[in-house]
Formats: sequence, C-alpha cells, structure tokens
Amino acid sequence: VLFGMVSLSRLKLNLLPDISYPTVTVRTELTGAAPVEIENLLTKPIEEAVGVVRNVRLVRSVSRSGQSDVTVEFLWGTDMDIAGIDVREKLDVLFLPLEAKRPLLLRFDPSSEPIVRIGLLQKQAADNNSAAAEASLKALRRLAEDRIKTDLEAQEGTAAVKVSGGLEDEIQIRVDQQKVSQLGISINQVAERIRAENVNLSGGRLEEGNQRFLVRTLNEYQSVDEFRDAIIAYVSDRPVYLRDVATVERGHKDREAITRVRGQESVELAVYKEGDANTVQVARRIDQRLVSLRDTLPDNIELVKIYDQSTFISSAVDNVRIAAILGGLIAIFVLYGFLRDSRATTIVGIAIPVSVIGTFLLMYTNNISLNIMSLGGIALAVGMLVDNSIVVLENIVRKKEQGDGIVEAAQNGTTEVGSAVVAATLTTIAVFFPMVFISGIAGQLFRDQALTVTFALIFSLIVALT
Repeated sequence: VLFGMVSLSRLKLNLLPDISYPTVTVRTELTGAAPVEIENLLTKPIEEAVGVVRNVRLVRSVSRSGQSDVTVEFLWGTDMDIAGIDVREKLDVLFLPLEAKRPLLLRFDPSSEPIVRIGLLQKQAADNNSAAAEASLKALRRLAEDRIKTDLEAQEGTAAVKVSGGLEDEIQIRVDQQKVSQLGISINQVAERIRAENVNLSGGRLEEGNQRFLVRTLNEYQSVDEFRDAIIAYVSDRPVYLRDVATVERGHKDREAITRVRGQESVELAVYKEGDANTVQVARRIDQRLVSLRDTLPDNIELVKIYDQSTFISSAVDNVRIAAILGGLIAIFVLYGFLRDSRATTIVGIAIPVSVIGTFLLMYTNNISLNIMSLGGIALAVGMLVDNSIVVLENIVRKKEQGDGIVEAAQNGTTEVGSAVVAATLTTIAVFFPMVFISGIAGQLFRDQALTVTFALIFSLIVALT
C-alpha cells in the first residue's frame, strides 16, 4: 500500500493509452519554392536518407509551397531518443540547397490535435477596416511569436507552439516594370542587389597583444528608408536607387487564416505536447505559465484559453474512478447481506483497496498511465478481488467451527483451499493476459486493461492467502 500510494502520485494521466505510432517529423523550409520544387529538392532526398534508419515502419510526406514535412513512423517499442539521434545523423550528411533552412526535428505529428488553444486579443477592438486595427493585429502577432510562443515552448512536455491569425510583418517592394525596362535592369538584378547589401558576415579576427577581437560586417537594413536608399545599379555612371524604380513600404504577408475569439479578430496559439508527455500535467504547467504571463501583458491585451483537452480527460477518468469506487462499495454491501457479519465483511472488504493500491505499483514499473482502459481494467477486477478472500475466509470459519483454534484454523483453512484458489486465479488471468501479445493498435489499446486486471488479481491472491 505504501509503495502503491507513492506510485499513484507519479502515474501519468491520459484519456487513452498511447495508440499513436512513435513518430518524428522532419520539417524543412525553402522560401518561395513551389510544391514540385519542394518535393524534388527537399522531400525526396530526406525520404531516401531517413528511410534506412533502424526500426522505421513507414515514411510519409507533405510538400507544400515553401515547406516540406516528412513524418517517420517507427515500430512499437522503439527508443525515440536513439531514433531521433539516428535521424539527425542522416540529415547532417545530406546536401540540401543552400537557400533551404536547417531541417527541424519535431517530436509530434503535425496532423495531431493540439492539447491547448489560447487566444490573444485586444479588450477593446478597433474597427476592422481601420489602420489602427491593422496595427493592432501586427502587434498581437509580434507579441505572440516573440514572447508568448518562446515562453510556452520552454515548458516541460511541450513539443511546439503554432501561431496563427493576426498579421505578419513584411517589407513589400513593388517594382515598376516600365522604369526598370527603360534603365535596362532586370528584376533578378534588383533582388540580388538587395540580398547582397542586406548582410551580417564574419570579417575574421584581429589580435592585439593578449586580446583577440572578432570582426563582423554589419550592414543589415534597419528601416524602410534604408531599403529605399539602396543603390541597385549604375546607369551612365549615375547611381540608381531602389526608390527610383520601386515603391517600398511596410506591409503584411498574405493571410492564410483568420482567427476570431468572441467575434473579433485575434491571434491563436496552439500548444502541442511531446508524444510521451502527460497531457494533464502539461496543460497544468501551461495554465500556471499563463497566470504569470497575464500579469506582464499590457492592460488592453487579454489572454484567453479557448480549448483544453485535459479538462475532458480529467472528467472522463474521474467518471471511471467513481464507477470503480461505487462498484467496490456495492460489492461490500452485497457481501454483508450474505455474511451478516460486519467483522468478516470488513476483512474481505480490505482485499479491494489493498489490491487496487498495490496495482498502482506494478502500473508505474510497467509505464502504464491512468486512462480509461487501465481504470476500466481495475473496475472490471473489483468484483473479482473478493472472490479469493471469500473462499479462504469461509474455510477458516468452517475449521474454527469444527473446534480448531484461531491460529490453527487460519493455517489449516488456508492450506486446504490454497491450491484451488491459485488455480482459479490463474484461470482468470489466462483469459486476460494473452491480450498483451496482440500487436498493432488493438494490442496497444487493450494492453493496459489486460495488465491492470492481471496485477489486481495477483495482489488479491496475495491478500487472500495472507
């Protein structure tokens, strides 16, 4: 009971057993590339590289404009820490286009549902068509990405935080084709010149005595005016500035999603958990962090939790837990109705809590979480937990009535029915335990239930014989 109580405090709480395949997603971005280019330049080379990693079951991919997602599914029981290292080693020796960003390894499936959704909005919304509304949405998006997202991603068990809605800042350069044609300048020349001017490069180092100085070339644009003043070409020995052939202004990227909370436009943050993390604990950490974040936000900014998967999980698990407790109580009342002896009923009734709490110890050592299936297994076993104790106690009472002393009756009565009780328990275990060997999702789903029933029956046998 002592070890069981300690184990109970450490058990993970989830809705169902982990029935998703162990996955790693490799996300690579190449800005401006079409889906066909993404597939040929990124997706196919990555698929070929990670496909030879040990224990890979399936590789699937999605190539969209500017982004490649390659999801690698592993066999059940694969050590995901080792698998992640193997995938990273294959990616490190892979030659991808220089313009592509470094591949990211995500410990979650992008198609899976987030566990928490959070809305970031202004308490007093501006008119949707006004410049103030546009500036507000830009500020909300910037606040969400630069501050709140990084803060939430640092929480233990959080795999990623995806930001959607609002307006993303973008410097827009609209080139006048007639002017560049008249000057004999191509669009590619304008783009290359801007790229070459907007740099932050290493310039080596300088050594002076026992000191060493790092030198860098800092020439990144700091404002829209610096973009306008960039020299893109020389025509007849005269400089051509970007402002001469293009209009430069601060705008926003094309919108892919509009998020509304309480009818007004806002920014949404979707929190994804790591595959083996405790959903309820991760959601609680997010809640605690949101409380401290709200205190640091401006007065006109509101942080609202829209959806929390842990609420439903806690409610569902509590319902199963209550059902198991009521089942145990009803079993004890039925026993009392037949035995008509409060002392004997109490002795038999002790078998239920002792066996259930002891089961938590073996659940913890076998990495079984508290979920609907495992608690359902305990609820299923509750009615059978008293069977062994009833048989043993009844035989002890019979021996006592025949004239044996208390100690002799306990020893002789238990010895007589011991083998029969063990055989009956093993017969019941033989029905449930083989489900552990079922492979695939069905086996993963019913494994927890089979093991909890088996553990509970083993403990009930120990309680009955002692």
